[in-house]
Amino acid sequence: MGSFMRASLLEMKGITKTFPGVKALSDVSFRVEVGEIHCLVGENGAGKSTLMKVLSGVYPHGSYSGEILSDGKAQTFRHISDSEKAGIAIIHQELALVPEMTVYENILLGHEIRKGLRVDWNETIRQAAGVLKKVRLGVNPATKVKELGVGQQQLVEIAKALSRDVKLLILDEPTAALNEDDCDNLLDLMDDLRREGVTCVLISHKLKEVIRIADKVTVLRDGRTVCTLDAHQGEVSESSLIKHMVGREIDDIYPKRSHERSEEVVLEVFDWGARKHGSDRAVLKDINFHLKKGEIIGFAGLMGSGRTELARSLFGTRQAL
Repeated sequence: MGSFMRASLLEMKGITKTFPGVKALSDVSFRVEVGEIHCLVGENGAGKSTLMKVLSGVYPHGSYSGEILSDGKAQTFRHISDSEKAGIAIIHQELALVPEMTVYENILLGHEIRKGLRVDWNETIRQAAGVLKKVRLGVNPATKVKELGVGQQQLVEIAKALSRDVKLLILDEPTAALNEDDCDNLLDLMDDLRREGVTCVLISHKLKEVIRIADKVTVLRDGRTVCTLDAHQGEVSESSLIKHMVGREIDDIYPKRSHERSEEVVLEVFDWGARKHGSDRAVLKDINFHLKKGEIIGFAGLMGSGRTELARSLFGTRQAL
C-alpha cells in the first residue's frame, strides 16, 4: 500500500493520565488513519496499554486530560459501551469470553438478536457463522469456548468485535500466548481486514511481527510520544525501533555473557506430579529437572501447559501427587 495521506480516523491530543504518585501518560499524541495497521510499541511501563484504555473508555472521560477525536468529532467516552457505539473495539490480553457458553452465545453476548420478546437463536447462529467465516475459524458455532485453544479463542474475540461493525480494532499483545502457527494466522487475518477497510491498532513487543505488518509505528517511552515511523518510507527496522524505545543506540542486542559455571546441584525434581485441588485430575505428570548453583532456569510453554501449576505445587499451594 502506498504512503499517500489517508483520512484521519482517530486523533488523541495531549493525553495525560495520572495515578496516585505516578504520571503514566504525559502529553501523548497519537493519530491513526483510515485503513492502516498502526503499531504501538515501547518498553514495559511505557504507557501503551494505558493509552488504549483511555481510548476505549476503560479510563473514562474526566479521569485524564487531553482530547480524543473520532472521524473529526470530539469524543467523551465514559464507558466501554460508549467507545463501542463509536465503532472502537479493544481486545485485551485477558480474553473476555465466558468459557461455559457456546461460541455463538459469546459472539452476540449483550447484542442478542430478538424476535419479539425472545432471542432468535437461528438468526444468532447464522450471523455468528458468518463472522467466524470472516476470521477463518472453522469451528461449530455451538462449540463451548472452553473446548477451544487459545488461538481459536482469540479469533472468537475478533469475530465478536466484527459482529458489531467495528471501525477501529485494537489488539493488545494478541500473540503473547500464541504458538508460531497461530501468530502467523492472526497476522494474515489482520492483512485481510486491512484490505476490507478495517483499521487496526496493534500493541506488541515482538518487533519482527511489527516490522512484518505495520503501515506506521508509534513509539512511546516513559509515558511520552517519541516518534511515529512510516514503514512505506523505509523508516521501520529493528534497530530504529530499539533505538527509539530505549533512547540510545544498541550495537549488540544479544551480548555474550560470561560467568563461572558451578556443578553444585541445589535442587532436583524427579517424576513430579500434582493434582487439581479437590479432585483426582492430574495437572502435572512425570516432571524432571535439576538446578545448579548460580543458574536461572526457565519454564516455557503455551497457556495451560502447566508452568504455573508447577510453581504452585513445588511451593506448597497445590497438592502434589
